[in-house]
Amino acid sequence: MNRSKEAPGERSKEAESGADFLQLDAADAPPGGLTGWLARRLREAVADGRLPIGTRLPASRVLAAELGVSRGVVTDAYRRLTEEGQVAGRGRAGTVVVAVPAPPAAPLPAPSPTGPAPVLFRADPDPEVFELLRATPARIDLTPGVPDLAAFPRAAWLRAERAVLDGLAAHDLGYGDVRGHPALRLAVTHWLARNRGVRADPDEVLIVAGTAQALALLGRALGRVGVTEVAAEDPGSLGARRHLAHWLAATPPVPVDAEGVRVDALRATGAPAVLLTPAHQYPTGVVLGGDRRRELLRWAGEGGLVIEDDYDAEHRYDRPPVPALRAALPDQVCYAGSISKLLAPALRTGWLLVPPRLREAVLEAKRFADLGNPVLPQLVLARLMESGELDRHLRLLRHRHRRRRDAMIAAVRTHLPGATVHGAAAGLHLMLTLPPGVRCTDTELATAALAEGVKVQPLSWHARLPYPPGLVLGYAAGAPREIDEGVAVLGRLLRRPG
Repeated sequence: MNRSKEAPGERSKEAESGADFLQLDAADAPPGGLTGWLARRLREAVADGRLPIGTRLPASRVLAAELGVSRGVVTDAYRRLTEEGQVAGRGRAGTVVVAVPAPPAAPLPAPSPTGPAPVLFRADPDPEVFELLRATPARIDLTPGVPDLAAFPRAAWLRAERAVLDGLAAHDLGYGDVRGHPALRLAVTHWLARNRGVRADPDEVLIVAGTAQALALLGRALGRVGVTEVAAEDPGSLGARRHLAHWLAATPPVPVDAEGVRVDALRATGAPAVLLTPAHQYPTGVVLGGDRRRELLRWAGEGGLVIEDDYDAEHRYDRPPVPALRAALPDQVCYAGSISKLLAPALRTGWLLVPPRLREAVLEAKRFADLGNPVLPQLVLARLMESGELDRHLRLLRHRHRRRRDAMIAAVRTHLPGATVHGAAAGLHLMLTLPPGVRCTDTELATAALAEGVKVQPLSWHARLPYPPGLVLGYAAGAPREIDEGVAVLGRLLRRPG
C-alpha cells in the first residue's frame, strides 16, 4: 500500500503490531476516532505519572509508523495536548511533557438546607470576596489576572533549583537580607533594564511577597510620613485599591478615559499621590497617552507621588512596548512588579523600587512584616532570569495567550455580538461593556453565570464612578474551546427572556 495515498486518520493494513511506547495499539481505537483515542491515552499517561514532566514524546513520524496510522493523527493528538498546556514543542528537542492536567472541577455545591448560599456578586463586595470566589468551584473559570499556569516551566525550575542547591554554601541557609538576596536584586535590575526601560541599582530594589505586600508596605510607610490619601483610577482594580485603603484614610477615585487617567481630575482631588497602571490600565486596557503622560509627569514633578503597578506590561501582542513611568522620573515614582503574571501567583515574589525619601520607612515596614522573603526561591528565580529561561518562557506565553485572546474575541463576536471589547492589545484579560438595553446588572449576570458553572467578574466591582455595566474576562488560563463555551453561556443568559 502506498502510504502517501493513505486517507487521513486511516490505519495502514500493513501494521502488524502496536508501539512499545505506552503499549499503544491502534486496533483499540473506535472507528473514526483515532486522534481522540491517542490524545486520551497520552493525557491519561501524563496524569498517572507514566509520562512525567520533562519526558520527550516520540517523533510524530516514528509513532505514526509504529501504530500504522497517518502522521496527521499523531500531530493532531500532540496539538490537542499542546493547546491544553500539557506538552510543548521544543524545536530539535521534540515535544516535551511540561505540565500535569488539572483535576476535574468539583460539581457546584447543592443549595444549603439551612438557607440560601451567600451572594458573592454584591454591588459592594465583602472584603474577603476574592478568597471566596477563588474557593468556589466552577466548570469554566474566566476570572481575570491568572496566566497559563499549566505552562509553568517545571523542568527549567527543577534544573535551576538543582544548580542552586549544588552551589549553595551553608551560610546561605541562614536568615537572609531583609531587602532580598543580592543575586535576585541584581537579576531584577537586569530584567527591568531589558524589558521595562528602568535603570536601577540593586540597592534600590526591595524583594516583596507580590504586589499585594508592596502596596501594604507603601500604605504603612506613607502613613508614617503623613500621607493619608492616595487617589486611584476609576475604573481600577478593586483588590489593589483595597490593599491601600486598609492603611490609608481615603482613596478618592479619578476617572479614566481613552487616553488613561485624567490628570485634571487628579489635580482636583488634591491627593498628594496616585495609584496607576499606566502601561495597561486595569481593567480598561488603555495605555497612558503621550500628552497625558507628560501632563502626569509635570504633576509628579511638582511634588506628586505616583505608585506604578506594572502588573502585566510584559504581555503585549499588537502594540509596541511602553516604557515604565519609573524610567522617566525615578524620584517621584514607586514602582511595583511581580512574577505572578509571568510564572505563578503561588510563588508570592515581586519587587518594589521607591524614591530615596521613602526607602527607610518601607524597609522598616518590611523588616517588621516578615524579615524578608524565603531565600531559596529567590535564588532559583535569579538563575531563571539571568540564564534567559524566563525570557524564553515569556515568548511561549505570548504565543499561547495571543491564541486564547483571539479565541475569546471570536467567541464574543459569535455569542455576544452587541458587546464591546476593550483592551485587546495586551494583558491577560478583556473588558466587555454590555449591549445597550440589557435587562440585568453585571452582578446579576455574573451570579447567573456562576450558577451555570462559569466564573467571571462584574465590571461594576472596579468602578465607583458611573460607568456602563460590563464584565472583566480572563482568557490566559483557559483552552480555546472552554473560552468559547463560557462566552456562549453568557450569551445565552443575556438572551434569556424574563
